[in-house]
Amino acid sequence: MRALVLGGSVFVGKRLVGALAAAGHDVTVLNRGKTPTALPTGVSRLVADRTDATSMRDALAGNDWDAIFDVSGFVMAAGGSDIASLLDVVDGHVGTYVYVSSIMAYDQSLVGWFPWTEDMPTNPERLGSYGGFKAVAEAAMLARHATTGFPATIVRPAAIYGPDNNIFDMETPLFLRLVQRRPILVPHGGMVAGSYGHVDDLCELMIAMVGQRTAAGEVFNVTNEGVTVNRYISTLASVVGVEPDIVMIPDALRPTITRQVYGHLFSDRHHAVLSIDKARHRLGFAPRFDLRSGHEDTYAWFCRQGWLDRTEPLVDPVWRASYDFDAEAALAAQLR
Repeated sequence: MRALVLGGSVFVGKRLVGALAAAGHDVTVLNRGKTPTALPTGVSRLVADRTDATSMRDALAGNDWDAIFDVSGFVMAAGGSDIASLLDVVDGHVGTYVYVSSIMAYDQSLVGWFPWTEDMPTNPERLGSYGGFKAVAEAAMLARHATTGFPATIVRPAAIYGPDNNIFDMETPLFLRLVQRRPILVPHGGMVAGSYGHVDDLCELMIAMVGQRTAAGEVFNVTNEGVTVNRYISTLASVVGVEPDIVMIPDALRPTITRQVYGHLFSDRHHAVLSIDKARHRLGFAPRFDLRSGHEDTYAWFCRQGWLDRTEPLVDPVWRASYDFDAEAALAAQLR
């Protein structure tokens, strides 16, 4: 298979490129070339800027691909060239186009309704937000499919975790809190529920979608178990082998908190669970990792990074997600 990965520098893109290369596919990565990433042997690179339509046309014109995997859509959320210019270049030159969208593409006023299915309303915020852009891009691809047969398949993950995760207020700081016996601050009684899926399960399904005609023009939720924050913490604590030091934040106090003292997925605005029945029934999707085995795999990777004694926060230059253990300790002491 001749595959093009739009992105490919970090997390999902990096894991996808590795999986494609390991399977012996002819892989090319297209990105701005600004993130220092060592590509697997044999993987080619094209340099272009998605916000520059001319740059993209120059890089892609004259090429045909069995599959294009679009994992770099975030760059467009802040503006730039519209998705139509990219589709104009690749329409007629690709066998399968897999677009990585997000749970944020759903109308966020649905928070609290369970589960979310692919036929529910999408985010109406348009280019004003990450989720709004994802919904706009999805709509453009589905409209193109309806008019030209453009072979787009859309995947909507929820909370993606796993090795190389570059969103540093998810499992990485929780592993650190557990290993270093730090307090874990929990809002809403730990009852916020969310869906978690291992990055490699997502990548494996995306690769399996290539050439599946029944997937063209369709949207699929791709994740795994929906669990409460309490279940999430207890599972990761079991993986690490410690008892978690949980400090509940009273509901009355939460509106007064101005600093980040818990992971963003612990908040009520992320109280949502995805149904993956459509992917199971139509594509035979069967995740390889459950919540525990997936985090065992991730914890092994975390340990290999040499981070067990790390005290300085990690910050990703794109998402700016991080943590503040000093602020957490101060609030925990106050609550006790």
